[in-house]
Amino acid sequence: MLYERESELARIDVAVRQAREGRPSVLLLTGPLGIGRSTLLQEAGASPPGGLTVLRANAAPMEQDFAYGIVHQLLGPLLAEGLPVLGDHEAPDSEAVLHGLRSLLADASATTPVLLLVDDLQWVDLPSLRWLAYLVRRAHGMRMALVCTLRDGDPRAEHPLVGDLADAADILHLAPLSLDGTRTLIHHHVGEAPAECYARACHDTCGGNPLFLQSVLRDHALDGHRPTPEQAERVRTVRPTQLRDRLAGCLHAQPDPVRDLAAAIAAFGDHGEPDLIQHHARLDTMSYQRALRALRRLGLLARQETPRFLHRVVRDAVEAGLTIAACEHSRVTAAEILHQAGRPAENVADLLMAVTATHRPWAMGVLRAAAEAAERRGAADAAARYLRRALLESTAGDGERAHLLLELAKAERGTDPAACERHVSQAVRLLSSATDRAAATLLIPPSLLGEATPSVADLLRNVCEDFEPTGPHQGGACEIALRLEARLWHAGLENPAELAGAGDRLRSLGTTPPLETSGARELAAVLINAGVLSGTLPASDVAALAGQILEREPVASAYPRTTLPLVALALFAADAVEGMNTRLSGEQHADRPNAGVHAENALIQLACGRLTQAAEQADRAARLADAEWRAPAAVVRAAVAMESGNTPLIESLLEDSQKRWPASLAMTAMRHLLVASLDVRRGRDADALGSLLACGRQLEAAEWRNSTLFPWRPRAIVLHQRLGEVGPALALAEEELAWAHQWAAPAALGRALRLHALLPGGGGVPALRESAAVLSRSANRLELARTFLQLGIAGEGSKEAKVMLREAVDLSTACGAPWLTERARAALGTAGPSQEAPLTDGERQVVALVGRGLTNQEIAEQLGVSTRAVEKRLTSCYRKLGVAGRRELLGGRSASQAFAAR
Repeated sequence: MLYERESELARIDVAVRQAREGRPSVLLLTGPLGIGRSTLLQEAGASPPGGLTVLRANAAPMEQDFAYGIVHQLLGPLLAEGLPVLGDHEAPDSEAVLHGLRSLLADASATTPVLLLVDDLQWVDLPSLRWLAYLVRRAHGMRMALVCTLRDGDPRAEHPLVGDLADAADILHLAPLSLDGTRTLIHHHVGEAPAECYARACHDTCGGNPLFLQSVLRDHALDGHRPTPEQAERVRTVRPTQLRDRLAGCLHAQPDPVRDLAAAIAAFGDHGEPDLIQHHARLDTMSYQRALRALRRLGLLARQETPRFLHRVVRDAVEAGLTIAACEHSRVTAAEILHQAGRPAENVADLLMAVTATHRPWAMGVLRAAAEAAERRGAADAAARYLRRALLESTAGDGERAHLLLELAKAERGTDPAACERHVSQAVRLLSSATDRAAATLLIPPSLLGEATPSVADLLRNVCEDFEPTGPHQGGACEIALRLEARLWHAGLENPAELAGAGDRLRSLGTTPPLETSGARELAAVLINAGVLSGTLPASDVAALAGQILEREPVASAYPRTTLPLVALALFAADAVEGMNTRLSGEQHADRPNAGVHAENALIQLACGRLTQAAEQADRAARLADAEWRAPAAVVRAAVAMESGNTPLIESLLEDSQKRWPASLAMTAMRHLLVASLDVRRGRDADALGSLLACGRQLEAAEWRNSTLFPWRPRAIVLHQRLGEVGPALALAEEELAWAHQWAAPAALGRALRLHALLPGGGGVPALRESAAVLSRSANRLELARTFLQLGIAGEGSKEAKVMLREAVDLSTACGAPWLTERARAALGTAGPSQEAPLTDGERQVVALVGRGLTNQEIAEQLGVSTRAVEKRLTSCYRKLGVAGRRELLGGRSASQAFAAR
């Protein structure tokens, strides 16, 4: 089917009308390979009008030695018994033969106008070509139109006889398809309108060439892909085999300079520059320009100054015409030219990656420099690829190879921890120094949420047994020893004996443990984490020591991956995060992975009960998480999902947990909690309780008793009560309350008091009042809202109860807990948003600044007030406008509408 060829078809129609009037015409349709010349020619003669004779001929490369082959195709239909003018008495190219053929056509056209269609003029045999040139010079008075196609860039297109024809013809150069034409062709080919980005990707990738486009679409459709936005990038990677073979045949027919230039462009890929490409092809300036012009006319190059192939399939076609050895040599030569020209190491390395081996002395240095550059720009995957290739090039001794393995392990920390561990283990066996072995082992990233693998634990123990921090660098060795000890304690936290030993080790450090070095801080953080898991340390002690560690951690900490996440976890569990936002911000520790920053900030928001902000931070952490942070980010996201009751997210996390979560106690416990949350939302309370009790048994076996981190007991208490099992509920509630008194974090204790108060014999309203008093010291406003709600319900309409319920409405609204807000309003006797006064000017200012995307801190700075004042104004706005939080304020009915209504 033709697209955007209406003007060319109209010009052919004009030529036919002129032929009827005795005015002969010659048209030459030109363009690069695949532009649609043959299709246009076929369409021109598909439905001839009455009283017109159409004579066709199709030239082919393999038939160029068949004299008068095209003439036979054209004029054969005029005489069923052949062409007597081509007898044996005259020379094949004699004037008599040429004149006789012309006379035959003239006699035929005298009766009926004739349309001659000749496809691929560049392949016409020489005698036929001579006759066509003879014909156009002597066509005067004949009722004839001759339409030929000619491929640009073909060597035969430069033949003098073709030039004679071109001089006598009107030349129509077929243009590439426009974006609209590309869009229409896609729609016709796949049967549905393409997405705009998909159409643009096709147009940019194929340059409007119909053959390229249809080949790409055919392969794309065979793979089951549709023209959707998600598939737009895939268009650039499709490499149609049939098109490659056709292009390879076209290139095979080109002279040596054109093939050499194509091979040079292919060798450089995206990194070639004109002077370097010319040098590789070994062409002088004139030959280079001529060959470049031929490739452009063939339509194989993109429209830009620097030679680049139109599509990746062109490079495939070029390389298909080379032997494997020639292709390898060409790529290595290109890499060497780039290296000698001082181009960036990554560009040179990209070329080296495409060859089996270079055996060039400079290759190793280039690959390592490229890896370093990739690391600096955050491309750890690329750095690891370069270093793996460098290992193949390496012929150095054990020491050099060990350092190369460690460079590779460092690059793999965030992308492939298992490979990092494997390469560190290989390097350790090659290192002669115990200190170097110990330092190398520390490259293995610690599992933040689980026990180390047995191989890592064994490696740590073996290195520790062999390592003594003595010698001239004792200070540095002592630092390594502290960090090794921290890793060993951290690796054994699922073992109750190790957990208890960590507590003893922390006590041995005294009331003011040394925290001046990064190793000392890492050890203290790990030991605190053991106390948090077991719940054996008071929350106040945990918070104080965690705060001291955080204060001493430098802005550009060299080892933040263990210390800071564990500090954040400790502060979360101890309910001591208020005011810690800036100290755990990404700006302070800019060298840390962004996923870690957002995960920690999500914990802070969750500890404050701000579910909307916590969800935003947790989602960002999940999007940015590398392999090292994937599990911690998932756990934080799971905690937010369970607290907010986000069923779709819970389902998604459970599905992901089966594929990507490591087999550790923390991850197993979190999975039990997710399953229980989902069962509750589906009305399967008994199943949910079973999951919670199974979770509890596993945690208790490891002596992990902290209900802030894994709140199985509080949720099991509620389910026991709901199922009418008051005895088990009361037993668990008393156990939870005893632990909470020992832990003494306000949020945990306030929650335990509330749960106990709601059970028979649990203290009732006085215990609820105590819960509210405790929670007033907590950062967690959501827990306070829950207690206020219960106090309001227990007050049965009293004035004090209404005050409690209004407080519950305000707090739950600010926290982004609409289900709790609805319960409080229902108990208060109001339906929907409370009918408060219109927004004040200050509240309007705050909402307007929220609409501009400012954070609370930025709003406070702009208005010259405290962040607490901003939070209060926002809470009042949420209540007056009837929204659950910042996201609803921006995403529901517009703020301007809300203001207008009030």
